[in-house]
Amino acid sequence: MKKLIYLITVLGLAFTSCEPMDDIYNALDAQEKVITGEATFTLSDDDYDFLELGYGNFSSIDDAKTMIPGLLKNNYPVWGNGSLATVTFKWYNPKSSPSGNIYALSDADHNAITGKTYGNFDKSYHIFNYLDAKYPSPSEGDFYSLRYRFYAGGESTLTDGFLFENGDWTKFNGFTEDEYLSMGESYPNFSSHDEAALKIPLALPDIFKFSQKVAGDIVQAMYELYKGGGVTKSYVNNYIFDGSKWAPYTNVALETIKFGHDGTVWVPDNTIKYTLTQADYDSLGTEYGDPGYYNNFDVREGETNYKNQTEILAYLNTVLLNNFPGMAEGQKFAVSYDVYTGAAAVWEMKVILSGGVYILQ
Repeated sequence: MKKLIYLITVLGLAFTSCEPMDDIYNALDAQEKVITGEATFTLSDDDYDFLELGYGNFSSIDDAKTMIPGLLKNNYPVWGNGSLATVTFKWYNPKSSPSGNIYALSDADHNAITGKTYGNFDKSYHIFNYLDAKYPSPSEGDFYSLRYRFYAGGESTLTDGFLFENGDWTKFNGFTEDEYLSMGESYPNFSSHDEAALKIPLALPDIFKFSQKVAGDIVQAMYELYKGGGVTKSYVNNYIFDGSKWAPYTNVALETIKFGHDGTVWVPDNTIKYTLTQADYDSLGTEYGDPGYYNNFDVREGETNYKNQTEILAYLNTVLLNNFPGMAEGQKFAVSYDVYTGAAAVWEMKVILSGGVYILQ
């Protein structure tokens, strides 16, 4: 009888012990499902090695979009749906560096285009009209450096380069006489390539002081070099901005792309995370019942100022369309906003721009 009692006790323990273990497994499963993270980083040499990129850069942005998800899976193996990674990487992006002898247009060259007798151009498209007339059948890669006179309240002499690529002419602005003077040159040209390489990066901040240049911007600057014997030749060099200064561009550009985890794999993602500000709530009205009255959305059903998901989405449309005009179709936002559920809380709504309005993802 004693043995029977022990047996029943042991069996009872075996059956009852399954329930706590199930709870633990369920808790672990639930925890795994909600593991998310957000990272911002620049690929290191080790990252490129992991991707077997011996040159330390991608050959195209599309290659980066294809290969980086594998790196993210390796670096963040437990992150899941909703995770975000902002990745900056290098990619091979060659820019042309043409050169050529300078041809100075004559009075007759100018007059043949304008139909006048002033020996200059007075419309920006006149120089392109000249190219079409002078070179009616250009080949890909043809480059011409032209010195011409232009009238705009006064006459000035310009020297610009023109490269035929992808079926059209690309213009490279040359430095003006005043810009050469500001770089310490007595004549509108440099005497050596080394001198140009030294002075041009120092001059670019002043030349682009009224332009909004950001890190990664590339400019193609054409300069003139006196070769001797009355011959002057033009060259195009490329420079990249790092946010504070310009440096020679080596055909490797920086690009930043966001990736998101869709629950299964990492995919390129353009989600912008945004949190509503005090000004945003104020813009939505400050009368009783408006979000700006308490600086939140009341989500308690049955309350007079109750806001459902559709109404909140309409409010967020107002904010996003006002704060981020001109966004491209398909732009995503993850918007955090304050709610009142009986207690203060923060909710998030994920939306995507579709047909000019933001809809739920």
